Amino acid sequence: MSPERELAVGEKAPAVVLMDKDKNEVRLSDFKGKWVILYFYPKDNTSGCTQEAVDFTAHQKELEKLNAVIMGVSPDSPESHCTFADKHDLTITLLSDVQHSVLDQYGAWKLKKMYGKEFMGVMRSTFLIDPKGVIRHIWPKVSVKGHVEEVRKVLRELQKGER
Repeated sequence: MSPERELAVGEKAPAVVLMDKDKNEVRLSDFKGKWVILYFYPKDNTSGCTQEAVDFTAHQKELEKLNAVIMGVSPDSPESHCTFADKHDLTITLLSDVQHSVLDQYGAWKLKKMYGKEFMGVMRSTFLIDPKGVIRHIWPKVSVKGHVEEVRKVLRELQKGER
């Protein structure tokens, strides 16, 4: 079930407690004091999802210099994430939301339509969360090409505004 209303910029980010690819519990609250790029994607090892993860990995060091961590969430299992990360040399954190609980809270689990069929699935989206746990920017329907650069640009702009 999707939330009755969409999340908005300025709201406290909903709690995240999920398993990573190594079956370690990861909490959003573990990253207080850092910017968090929380992105939702449909499926490991599909073309768009692979490109997005590879792009975030390629820019990871630069984003870390901006005090940001990257977490990708999909309904895939930790085992699937492990294979995906190994296959593509991904170093970003991949979280497993098999039950769709976090996907639901963030409004990323939606009714989709393809080839005349309706089904529930992940709407590719990204949330930029500030060091205090507040949502500062939302990309509700992400197009992979150029997305990481856009996230980096907005992160820099928001950080300039903090000074």
